[in-house]
Amino acid sequence: MAERVDVVRNRAAILEAAEALFRREDLDRVTLARIAETAGVGKATVLRRFGDLHGVVEAVLAPRVNALRDAVLTGTPPLGPGGQAHESLAAYLDALFDFVLDNRTLIRALERRRPHAYYANPASQFWISELDRRIHAAHLGADAGYLAHILFTAMRADVIDYLRIERQMSTERIRAGLHALLPPGAAPAT
Repeated sequence: MAERVDVVRNRAAILEAAEALFRREDLDRVTLARIAETAGVGKATVLRRFGDLHGVVEAVLAPRVNALRDAVLTGTPPLGPGGQAHESLAAYLDALFDFVLDNRTLIRALERRRPHAYYANPASQFWISELDRRIHAAHLGADAGYLAHILFTAMRADVIDYLRIERQMSTERIRAGLHALLPPGAAPAT
């Protein structure tokens, strides 16, 4: 059964309002009430549709998560399947870093509302598992599970913001640092 036109319109307005507010406001100032007001709907409409602020943020992020997951699962090498192990790992690490960099305000909103959401949500579980798989393929003998979690932790949105803002590190320096965390000289998988 198709959704009513007003339901579709309200959902789009809510997501657009949330994205705009998170792009320009301090995280503490973005509330369900402000999103509802900006979208021109009642707070109850937002609650009914998304449950809470966490649900709104996940809905804004969902198409972006799906796009990266599709590129990883079905895209062209080296990010997609079939690339050389080291190149594949490097491309994936860069794509994941770019994803966090581009979406860090929304990701920080998730982290703030539910501290373990960074590791426990299905998207994060996929990112970590894929890191583990690619590290294992590129660096036989390395503790891929540990390294996947360390790299993923190093890409927390709050860590990236701290390094960029407080420590005044360039994006290129942070990216190079992530790659430097990988084991040197390990034999590639065949």
